[in-house]
Order: sequence, then structure tokens, then C-alpha cells
Amino acid sequence: MWVYDKDSVNWDGNGYWWQRKNFDESVVQNMVDESIASLGGKETAKEGWNALFTAYNSEKNNGKGYTAGEKIAIRANINGSGVFDDDTSGETQMSYTNPVLLKTLLVSLVKEAGVSPSDITVYDVSRLFPDYMKEMCTEDVLNGINFTDRSNGAADENAPVNWSYKFSGAVNYLPTCVTEATYVINLANLKGHSYGITLCGKNHFGSFINRNAMRPPEGANLHQFLTKNEMNSYSPLTDLMANEHLGEKTVLYMLDALICAPSEGASITKDNSKWRQAPFNGNYTASVFVSQDPVAIDSVGADFLINEPAVTEINGALKNNPNVENYLHEAGLAENAPSGNTYYNGAGKKAGNLGVHEHWNNSAEKMYSRNLGKNEGIELISIIRDK
Repeated sequence: MWVYDKDSVNWDGNGYWWQRKNFDESVVQNMVDESIASLGGKETAKEGWNALFTAYNSEKNNGKGYTAGEKIAIRANINGSGVFDDDTSGETQMSYTNPVLLKTLLVSLVKEAGVSPSDITVYDVSRLFPDYMKEMCTEDVLNGINFTDRSNGAADENAPVNWSYKFSGAVNYLPTCVTEATYVINLANLKGHSYGITLCGKNHFGSFINRNAMRPPEGANLHQFLTKNEMNSYSPLTDLMANEHLGEKTVLYMLDALICAPSEGASITKDNSKWRQAPFNGNYTASVFVSQDPVAIDSVGADFLINEPAVTEINGALKNNPNVENYLHEAGLAENAPSGNTYYNGAGKKAGNLGVHEHWNNSAEKMYSRNLGKNEGIELISIIRDK
């Protein structure tokens, strides 16, 4: 599900991109609620949330919806904030989860899905949440929302991350806010990366704790697999997507695409965050994507990034480099992975295929197999408001 509303972003390029005044909160709230309703095939967000939880539980828990008291962990991406020190101002031009989008998602969960704020934890155990973000996301009906970052994240030593491929690195543990949760929501950014792309799959690089508090992926020795830059090779992203506490618990995948960065280390400016492909045509991306398929949503996100000149002209790792999608091939075909690796869910259970990977027909029409009348494949449902 893709919702684009040009009126959601009104940044004039001055100041910091993330400032609350740069977004129409009521428009973003409508985008979130409408995307949830439409993804669930319903008319309202309340019905949509119930449909999503029921679908998630279709093969377990007797297909019930959300039950009061069940905990939800939301994986936000605060990569650009508190990168090198303990600064919690959030005052950087680098990218991280949009605070207005996070707030509207939380409001939807509380008001429409009926989740108590005290049962929701927003986390990124490798970074520090900005003070202003925590304040705005715990006000009014959100009073009681929990935030967990590297300052207060507790490792569950009974939940080590077990990779399905042997390599050296620190022992990694999942945080208790994840292992204690019944459900996970993966809120990732749509943006380029110095290694290519970073979407829902790579978002879980902030979901484990080891001796390297500021850079757990480096402590885990994971970047060797990203820099390898070749197809048909083992991917730790696929392991994380299959993990019993991460991918297996995820009820919703969401891409924050209100303002997109060309790379994780790039400063966001008015010029480099306005996209040229249709329907943006020189405007901000002003979009939200949601899915229950981790491979499909990242496949769609990859198509948008790979076909966007504002990104590829700056990000050399992404331009004409299909190898950035290796993890999607591995995940989509996990039962018989192209690398020959056997993937497990971290608890000894062999992983099945994790979702659907394909490319759209072209960047103008943006149509996938089911849009074109086939019975299987991706279907991209879009709501476009560009007036």
C-alpha cells in the first residue's frame, strides 16, 4: 500500500528537515490511517488494524485480533542521531525516523487499534532518541509510551542472535523489549545507503546489543557481507528477517518516505530530497508505504530508489548495481537460497521463503504482476494526491 499526499510536507529548505512545522500532522495522520485501512481491505483504520492482527494470527492463536495487554515493539531508525556521541538534541541534517510519522503511527495504534500506551515500546538500541521526539510522542493520548535506546536498552541474555552462517564476531543479544513483545512493527526509512539501500531488512541492524554500544553491526562483523557486493552470497539481513523474535513477530512493515535521503551519511537538503520521477516531478516524496510482506515492501522500495536520479546521481553504490538486492533474492528463495546457505529462524527451525521479490514493469506505470492481472506476485495499491 502506497499513499502519496503532496500536502503532507511543506518544508522550504530552511532549518532542520525534521522540525514539526515542516509537516501537516493532520494530513500525515490521514495517510497513516488510510494506509492501514486499505492494507486490511477495510474502510476504517480500526477495522484495518483488526484485519492485520487477525491475518497475522491466522495460523496461530485461533486467528484472533489484538488482545489488550499484548506488547508491541516498534523498531524505529534513529541512525542519523547520536551517531558519534551522547547528544540527544537530534539537531542534525542527517536522516532518521520522521517524528511526525512516528507520532501519527502511535496515535493510530492507541486510538484505532486500542493498544494501551504503556504496552508500546519504540526502540533503537544502537542510537539515542532525540529529547524533542520523546516529548512529542508521549504527549496527550500517548502518555505512557516507552522509549528504549542504547542508554537504557537491556540485553536478553537468553536470546542470542544465532546466525545460520559461521563467521567471527561479538555475541549479540536481542533487547528485552523485543523478546517480551507479542508483535513487532518495522518502521524503516526509504533511503539510499553507502552500500546501496537500507530498508526494512537492514533496519534490524539496530535490533541487537553487543560490546560495541555505538556500532553493534561492526562489533558483530556484519559489514563484510554488505561490502562484498555480490549476488548469490550469504546475507545476515535474511537471518534477521527470519528471526523468531524479529521477522516472525512482525505484524506490519512501514517505510517512512516523507522526506528521503540519498544516503545514510548525507545531509538532507531541499535540493537532494526532491525527486524527479512521477508522480513527484520535482517535489518531496511525501509518501508512506505499508505491507505485511518484508520482501515485497523492500522490493518496491528498491525500485523507487534505483530509478530515482536524485538518489543515483549522488549514491554511486546504488547506480547500475543490481547486487544490492542480493538479500531479497536470498529471502524470497530462503527455502532453496541461491547462495546455497540454509537459513534458520534463530531457534533451529529452517526458514521458509520469506516473501515475494520482483520488479515493476516500468518507472512510469509502476505496475507489478498482480497489477497486470496475474494471480501471484506483488500488487502495489496506490493513493496519489498531488494537487
